[in-house]
Amino acid sequence: MTMMYRSALRKVSRRARLVWTAAGADTFLASYPKSGRTWFRSILSHYFASVVGEADRAGLHEMFGVVPNYDSDPVRGIPAFRYGGLRSQVPLIVVTHHLYRRTLFLNRPVVFMVRDPRDVLVSAYFHETRHKRRFSGELDAFIAHESLGVPALIRYLNAWGRGLAHHRNAVLSYEDLSADTQRASAEIIAFLGHPLQPTLLGEAVRASRFEAMRQREIEQGIPAHEYDRGDVESLRMRRGKPGGFGDYLTQAQAAKIVSACERQLTPAAKALVARTGLLLN
Repeated sequence: MTMMYRSALRKVSRRARLVWTAAGADTFLASYPKSGRTWFRSILSHYFASVVGEADRAGLHEMFGVVPNYDSDPVRGIPAFRYGGLRSQVPLIVVTHHLYRRTLFLNRPVVFMVRDPRDVLVSAYFHETRHKRRFSGELDAFIAHESLGVPALIRYLNAWGRGLAHHRNAVLSYEDLSADTQRASAEIIAFLGHPLQPTLLGEAVRASRFEAMRQREIEQGIPAHEYDRGDVESLRMRRGKPGGFGDYLTQAQAAKIVSACERQLTPAAKALVARTGLLLN
């Protein structure tokens, strides 16, 4: 058996174990990067930790123990989930940016987060240039980049536009979450099949307000991320402003993004984007 073959076999085995573990999830929370996942994960983790009297265990470093990533990392992935014995009160919500594949998500329910593509791409640009430092070009080059820009976002939305039809699902837009955070969050808790405790949700929403989260990020950082927390544009909680793309994109750049979406998104994907308020032809 060659070394390459053994390596491929181990990779397949790890993926199979991960999918088997994730098959026990109550729900998946899926989104393209920079669609508001960290904010909503904070709300959910504060809320469900509060349900079992542990609101103090839902900060930026602890929230993975309540709402973990779809991976096998012991600190931030499924093994970090700490409420296995309290599943009737704290559901296992597994969070992911994975492109849709039915073999990954099986028949489990899905909460899908979506955000205006123009805001997504601006936020992703700063994430890649200032936070991750994996890209050094200008915005025009980023928008056109095959694996980071518009083409990647379109592939993602088209895949999930098709995939959601196979799952009981709820679509949550960043814009709706921003407009009425309590109402939008309550609707997702209802979708999860859990009785709503309005007081606890109100506390979770207040604890997860943008300014408070940004201050905690500046003070504590994000687990497994090294970056300049003194640079506002490098933060995960960078601005949190729906429609903020207008402060960075020229009219031509914004129109280019919209045009690509109109030409290349499927009708199902356009329906997802419509949830943000952006109506595509």
